[in-house]
Amino acid sequence: MTVKVGNVHIGSGYPVCLQSMTDTSTMDTEGSAAQCRALADAGAALVRLTTQGVREAENLAAIKSDLAAAGYGALPLVADIHFNPRAAMAAAGVADKVRINPGNFVDPGRTFRKLEYSDEEYAAELVKIDDAMRPLLKLLAARGAALRIGVNHGSLSDRIMSRYGDTPEGIVESAMEFLRVCHRHDFDNVVVSVKASNVVVMVETVRRLAKAMDSEGMNYPLHLGVTEAGDGEDGRVKSAVGIGTLLSEGLGDTIRVSLSESPVCELPVAARIADYIETIAAAGDIVGPVAPEYDSVRPQRRHSAVVATVGLHDDPVVNVGGTHVPVVVGTDPDAEYSECRRPDFFDGHVANIVEIDAADMIGKNPEVDPNMIVMLTSRHANYSAQISAAIHAMTCRGMRNPVIARRNLCGMSADDVIVRASVDLGRLLLNGLVDGVMIDSDSLSPADNARLAFGILQAARQRTTATEYISCPGCGRTMFDLSDTLRRVKEATAGLRGMKIGVMGCVVNGPGEMADADYGYVGAAAGCVSLYRGRECVAKNIPEQEAPARLVELIKSDGNWK
Repeated sequence: MTVKVGNVHIGSGYPVCLQSMTDTSTMDTEGSAAQCRALADAGAALVRLTTQGVREAENLAAIKSDLAAAGYGALPLVADIHFNPRAAMAAAGVADKVRINPGNFVDPGRTFRKLEYSDEEYAAELVKIDDAMRPLLKLLAARGAALRIGVNHGSLSDRIMSRYGDTPEGIVESAMEFLRVCHRHDFDNVVVSVKASNVVVMVETVRRLAKAMDSEGMNYPLHLGVTEAGDGEDGRVKSAVGIGTLLSEGLGDTIRVSLSESPVCELPVAARIADYIETIAAAGDIVGPVAPEYDSVRPQRRHSAVVATVGLHDDPVVNVGGTHVPVVVGTDPDAEYSECRRPDFFDGHVANIVEIDAADMIGKNPEVDPNMIVMLTSRHANYSAQISAAIHAMTCRGMRNPVIARRNLCGMSADDVIVRASVDLGRLLLNGLVDGVMIDSDSLSPADNARLAFGILQAARQRTTATEYISCPGCGRTMFDLSDTLRRVKEATAGLRGMKIGVMGCVVNGPGEMADADYGYVGAAAGCVSLYRGRECVAKNIPEQEAPARLVELIKSDGNWK
């Protein structure tokens, strides 16, 4: 299905559409228009602005006027709505697309309370959704404007969580309830998104949503994104692993990379992901048998044997050596490469590894000693598809050798290495196919190649070696300078390992999106921060300058400073 947002087409055979979101106040006409222009110049086909209330919705008209005067009148604007159906109606009269959040459009904001509904009471809640959406759909249809049903893992309603839990199934049902209303009222100018900061949850949820829509005769375009991805290399890796995996499987029509940096920084990353996927698509897929136990929606780790502590019952490893010399398989992302050759340093081992081209594994059925680790390589443009086909072929033949996927990305820029390695190796890890990874590149040092590999393992939730920062990209609701705040939190918690810390600009998604975080640092009001232990708020309205030190005190008082 094709959705039209202004003069931009999303879906069907159209190229993947890139977008971003301003972090200005929507009441700042000049500042918002300037950032919209910068985002358009950087490659955004449409731009979203936070629209907390009616006055922000109405001011979109002034921003559009400013853009038109500067020659950007064709740039579609999207209104981002939370909690406020009145603002949605006001925005529907101005914006090219309105995003509503099923978690708070009709249901009240979540409080993490367990609610009990009879089937009749639950059905009555669905009627409320229909009643609330009908006027909005009518107004959008009259203007030819679009709707985005945007579900966030962090803002599922208490009603949904009480019946379905904090699960991919619950996220999908939250979206489907609203999509069914659109479908029932013949409103098809709809894009849908289901986002999470946990890449595994995000990927599984999109796969489930695609199947759910197909089963009910829907084919609305999919908006992809890993929300609260963070900044720097970590944010780029998480985004490329999640978005790239789905796009490489043919799912996704428009993407937004959510970084805790200037919004302009998001577009080059999104473009690299989309361009690489075009290259993969042009190469075609690899046809071959699929292991009978493989679940394409929620894959489990392949049942490989254990060879020298590499295999199913051990965390995936990072190979930092080769195959013709003793190889150290690393477990420490902070080791210098010179130290990677010391087995005692890594808690690692010297292993016997045989390197085989994936095409040979598929077509020639080579004999391999079951006590060897197989390192698969591929020169095919669709690297992950060929490696996947080779591993499925091994499994179908009864071969249980552990597999390390080796990706050669020499001759490319560091930025391309980060994106391509994350897309290719991330997909293999998320699909449970490999027991380790190795990256070859000449634009990164050997130590940086190893650290990137560990970052991909962590993004795919295969092993945690560094502290993960679940950090939102910021918007007009953000209560502090997000980039500077994240920097100060990272400095204060430098050296911690294996922990998850959420840094959220406001409370809209904060406590929920930090569901699996150990600690949270959330903008509560201008200049004030609230601290969370999990979902529990343990300190409210701390002056911003004191908050990093108070966070450290909290972690230490809990005995978790490691």
